[in-house]
Amino acid sequence: MTSKGILYTVSAPSGAGKTSLVNALVESNPEVCVSVSHTTRPIRPGEVDGVNYHFVDHARFEAMLAEGAFLEHAQVFSNLYGTSRHWVEQTLSEGMDVILEIDWQGARQVRKLLPDTVSLFILPPSLAALRQRLTGRGQDNTEVIEARMNEAISEISHYRETDYLIVNDDFTTALAQFQALITSQHLRRDRQEQVHHAMLEELLA
Repeated sequence: MTSKGILYTVSAPSGAGKTSLVNALVESNPEVCVSVSHTTRPIRPGEVDGVNYHFVDHARFEAMLAEGAFLEHAQVFSNLYGTSRHWVEQTLSEGMDVILEIDWQGARQVRKLLPDTVSLFILPPSLAALRQRLTGRGQDNTEVIEARMNEAISEISHYRETDYLIVNDDFTTALAQFQALITSQHLRRDRQEQVHHAMLEELLA
């Protein structure tokens, strides 16, 4: 028997290694996938519609929003982002686990609609390490780095709203802990009862 998949929200400040951890986890778990958000921002070189994002115009996004099509949505500068409720619910019903990479505000919206969501927050080992990671990208000037550090501190202040915490100091350790979290959710008694209903009846006959 195939049980319903589990929905996870994964939040972290920029530079904590969230995307790298999620990508590594999904690569080794064929029954876990990442939700692809809708966005109104222009497609960038190398991106693929439906893979990186579902790229839509403002009118289409606003229409979907009015229809209640999004589990959560947010505006970042002049661009809109949203998670398709239908896709998430359909994928979960097929037995696939779904990961949403979203900030604390999006995670809060999702938990209100789907209280069974499992929420995870990924922390850097220190602010110094976070600054080093952001600087090491070599993409931003000092002013942008400072702005990202301030945003990171604001994001970190909401860690108490999640169920689980992982400190991404050593990547291999953090990934093992992430995998352990996924495994533990599937070993919950209520889920095991659904999967092994016939076997349990036979054992107790």
